[in-house]
Amino acid sequence: MIVTSPWLLFAIPFWWLKGRAHLKKKIADRAVFDPTLLPYDERVLDYLHSEKKDGRTLILTTASTRSQAQDVADHLGLFNIVFATDSRVNLKGSQKASLLNEELGRFSYLGNDESDIAVWKAAETVGIANASKELERRIASDYIVEVQIPRRRGTFRSMINALRPYQWAKNLLVFVPILTANQLYDGTAWLAALVVFVAFSLTASGIYVLNDLTDLAADRRHLRKRRRAFASGKVPILYGFVLVPLLIATGFMIAWEGAVLSPLAAYVVVSLAYTFCVKEFPLADVFCLTFLYLIRLFAGGLITGFHLSLWLLGFSAFLFLGLAFVKRVSELSAAQRESQKMSRRGYLTQDLIVLTIMGIGSSFASCVLLALFVQSPEVAARYRSPTVLWVLVPLILFWQLRLWLSTARGDMLDDPILYAARDWVSWIASATAAAIIILASGTSFG
Repeated sequence: MIVTSPWLLFAIPFWWLKGRAHLKKKIADRAVFDPTLLPYDERVLDYLHSEKKDGRTLILTTASTRSQAQDVADHLGLFNIVFATDSRVNLKGSQKASLLNEELGRFSYLGNDESDIAVWKAAETVGIANASKELERRIASDYIVEVQIPRRRGTFRSMINALRPYQWAKNLLVFVPILTANQLYDGTAWLAALVVFVAFSLTASGIYVLNDLTDLAADRRHLRKRRRAFASGKVPILYGFVLVPLLIATGFMIAWEGAVLSPLAAYVVVSLAYTFCVKEFPLADVFCLTFLYLIRLFAGGLITGFHLSLWLLGFSAFLFLGLAFVKRVSELSAAQRESQKMSRRGYLTQDLIVLTIMGIGSSFASCVLLALFVQSPEVAARYRSPTVLWVLVPLILFWQLRLWLSTARGDMLDDPILYAARDWVSWIASATAAAIIILASGTSFG
């Protein structure tokens, strides 16, 4: 809802003033709700199926709105009765306990939250599912526990995965100006670039979490992305809303100390524009992704004082544009194979050929500009053996074309950076490129 109608953020405080029940109804009236996409806990469903088979009456009692609760009940086909929040009463805690007492008198209650304590007090027996260890201990010591389904393990690990630390490899671009300036032994520059690396990494993780939160429905429809931390339900969505401002604010504070606040702010603004709007527009999205790569290079040059030449910026722009096209082509190819439509993307399956042509053309253009950079007077002045750098041209072209070949064969993942991080050929190409730069610089280890 917020993604398609961000202006509603300004209306939420006014809805809240009229009570949580009113707020929930207003949001439910505007949100697209699909019960088939919710991350249900199979252990809980198995327990409910077993109890229903034994003849127990199952009642869905929830603080969610009536329409949403009824949709879930209809989808699962388990519940005999549905009690839910209406426009007047937020059915949570004591309100829920009062209603169940009034309607049923005696009942057993399965819950998982602190707010359920009031209901457990009124229940004959209690059930606990996916609650915290502390809450489990409190309830087990005070009440008759009929069933206890422990919280699924791996929440912390899934939360770390949600930060996508492997994507931090993109932020290594802030160190590139040190390499191109042939200042390998400048410790001050390396330390300054490290500060920028940390700032961009934390901020990027905040953006990735926000992106996952806005793409929940699309991810839950996707064969692979539905296993992501928030889409799968392994990490509560509330955690995401805490992580986003915390990570971005921390990144901004570090950038302030490192005097690179402006490029980081530009990165955040463009990233947010991409997340909420630009990703839905064909071609604009890949140019937006290209900018997000380039701003990292610019920040590295700004903090170290080793600014990139126009030839090198041109090479980088086409290189990153090619990688962005790889990402889109791989996603579109996967959607075509799985007979699915790309959610929140402006591309059609018939665009696949032209996108591939654009991407491969960008890869070749990048290497042409790299060749022009290698023979420039600037490189000749900085490197002892600049001719050696010519080997980089076919090496980088080979690496890019291999990415395209993998994409055509359906082996490419959604992100070429992730693919390269797991690809032994890419590791060899990276090590070879590093050796070429060291050899060209005339660095001796003897």
